Amino acid sequence: MEPWLGPEAAALRPGWPALLLWVSALRCSVSSPASPSPSLVPRVRTSYNFGRTFLGLDKCNACIGTSICKKFFKEEIRFDNRLASHLGLPSGYLPSYSANYSDDSKTWRPVEVSRLVSKQQNEISDRRICAFAAAPKTCSIERVLRKTRRFQKWLQAKRLTPDLVRGLPSPLLRCPSQRLLDRVVRRYAEVPDAGSIFMDHFTDRDKLRLLYTLAVNAHPILLQIFPGAEGWPLPRYLGSCGRFLISTSTSPLQEFYSAPPDQAADLAYQLLGVLESLRSNDLNYFFYFTHVDAGMFGIFNNGHLFIRDASTLGVIDRQEGSQAAARAGENKDIFSCLLSDCQAELPSCDTVPEKQSLVLVCRQVLPRLLQGKFPSPVQEEIDATLTWCGEDTRPDAEVLGAASRLKDILRPLRTCDPRFAYRYPDCKYNDKF
Repeated sequence: MEPWLGPEAAALRPGWPALLLWVSALRCSVSSPASPSPSLVPRVRTSYNFGRTFLGLDKCNACIGTSICKKFFKEEIRFDNRLASHLGLPSGYLPSYSANYSDDSKTWRPVEVSRLVSKQQNEISDRRICAFAAAPKTCSIERVLRKTRRFQKWLQAKRLTPDLVRGLPSPLLRCPSQRLLDRVVRRYAEVPDAGSIFMDHFTDRDKLRLLYTLAVNAHPILLQIFPGAEGWPLPRYLGSCGRFLISTSTSPLQEFYSAPPDQAADLAYQLLGVLESLRSNDLNYFFYFTHVDAGMFGIFNNGHLFIRDASTLGVIDRQEGSQAAARAGENKDIFSCLLSDCQAELPSCDTVPEKQSLVLVCRQVLPRLLQGKFPSPVQEEIDATLTWCGEDTRPDAEVLGAASRLKDILRPLRTCDPRFAYRYPDCKYNDKF
């Protein structure tokens, strides 16, 4: 196969075949059954290609990045051959797709290919950019964004400072500290030579990609700056291509609503532990959710629970402090309005209570996972504790106490067997499990 020329070339290759076999594979939904084991992934090379427009490469540099494009075109990211029997064209509006990833073309592991935002939201966003420039319905998205006052300030900046991100809608950036923004620059994986807090090694293209990602959905940035390899409860970021990102695969929590009691207890216990680590950790960052649903949490093949979607995760720096958010209407521009109402007011970071994530999870996620699973009087005690934990009118201390009590109830309901590979056989010898 000829070498990849990069998204900056005039075209990937004129006349690339259409997406026929590849897009037919995309009929699989994000909630498909557990991915096949790596050994079952066919090693026979298939013939499918990835469309520049489908991936969003035609919109770069208003995209996430191109760090993993080579793997797409070398077929080191592929879909299971069993999916090839679907010969009709699927909907292009799925938020994510299951695939398999290889580093050596011999061993494969499941991954998730996800859109930054839905295709429909992207189309709305692009139209807003053109309208902002009083341009026709279609225009050069990148050219419009490059001319904005915010981006011109980014071009001159040597360091990412709070004033450069003020007014962006992501919860990550509502009240940013310099320490947090330095971490973003230092760990940004879409540029070579990462590691410096200064943006000297960023090209104009790199700056626009980072700004666009932060403005649209900070999920891939959170995966990069708080990696699972360091113990953070997030899947591994493998790279981006156009407006898609690739991360390790998890099954959404809602698939486990009908799980047996011991598994349900294990997942609920893990989820409460994840929220506890977000509230209190060695780096002294306080993470909180602005919204939750079961699809935002996922389970790896070994039974370990992680945050599958970090798009609504806010961060407050308790060590350095956060700069206050701007008053309503200040620092608003097209980057503030790509996916949301420009007039929407963001709550102050000072008003985020310790209990916020717990209240949301105890009210909207855990009841469906735990309801009707256990004999009396354990079930009644679980239900009562969940009700207490989910009441946002209660003081922080009472909600935190209810969550602690719920963990105490769930802990002995878990079993120690190979189904829970993430803690087996350690659970036989360590009281911690």
